[in-house]
Parts: sequence; structure tokens; C-alpha cells
Amino acid sequence: MNIKSSKILVGVTGGIAVYKTCSLITTLLKEGADIEVIMTESATKFVSPLTFQSLLNKPIHVNLWNSGNGDGINHINLAHWPDLLILVPATANTISKISLGIADNLLTTVLLALLPETPVLIAPAMNTNMWNNSIFKSNLEKLKSLKKFIILEPRSGVLACRDEGVGKIPSNESIIEAIRLIK
Repeated sequence: MNIKSSKILVGVTGGIAVYKTCSLITTLLKEGADIEVIMTESATKFVSPLTFQSLLNKPIHVNLWNSGNGDGINHINLAHWPDLLILVPATANTISKISLGIADNLLTTVLLALLPETPVLIAPAMNTNMWNNSIFKSNLEKLKSLKKFIILEPRSGVLACRDEGVGKIPSNESIIEAIRLIK
């Protein structure tokens, strides 16, 4: 995908890796992407919506019950807008909700309402035990079986919790490269 002039909806979920999404958005903006951000309530506990609002110079979407700008239904408008949705960081919780079709917040509701042709790039970040959990792996495999979802592998290393293993968010460079490879 050509990043320049692409409409990219960034879904930010609640994990310590949220702060890395700020630099990713800055890079995407420099490359000419049009960005909208949806944050889960949990994500706002790690980084304030004001941080993303300052980067984008526009409001950030958090609340399912916010009416948006008054032009139609906010979650449907957001679902019809992007050329690509990226989840970064994508927590085990949100990935599992998506695989089960649970729509209990703005982000998961928008994901269910996305146009069928809109790809979803998932950049997981979580504790290594969560990543290796058989229930989570089953949910992840379900998404992998669907053509709509592109799932990046997390990196290995020392995690924020000081455990060591797989679960570090993919690098911004690998996320950008994955976006470029989307047709």
C-alpha cells in the first residue's frame, strides 16, 4: 500500500507499548498518511488521548456513546472511512474479542462494522505467557485463517514486566514495511 494519501485508522489498546504508537503515528504522518485514532479505555490509562490529539491536531475517538461530529453514526462512519485499520499495540484481550466477534467498545464495534475489503494489520504486544497461552493461540489462529487479518509476530526480549520471551511489540520499521506490502 502506498502510505501517501492512505487513510489509516489506528486502533490503540491498553498495554505499556502504547507509547511506541506515538512515534509510529509521527512516521505515518511524515509519509503523508491521513490518520484517525481510536483508543480503548484501557489505552487511555497508559497514554492520554491528548497526546495523540496533539500529534494529529484533531479529536481522538474513545467512547462508543459519543455521537461524533453529528454526521451519521460515529462507529459506522469510522468503519467506512479507512483504507487500512492497524491495531498497535494489540493486546491479548482485544485480539480475543475480535476473534469471538465481541463488540463491547468503540474499537471492537468499528472492527465488526469495517467494510469487507478493508484489511486489518495487527501488531501484538503482551506478556510471553499470554502470547503462548493455548486459548489465546486458538483465538489468534482463527484470525489468521481469515484473509482480512495480517498478524505480525511480536519480538523476543526482556518485557516491561521483566519476564523474558516473545511478546514485545513489533518494531515501527516492521509495521511500516508490512503496511507497504498490503495490496
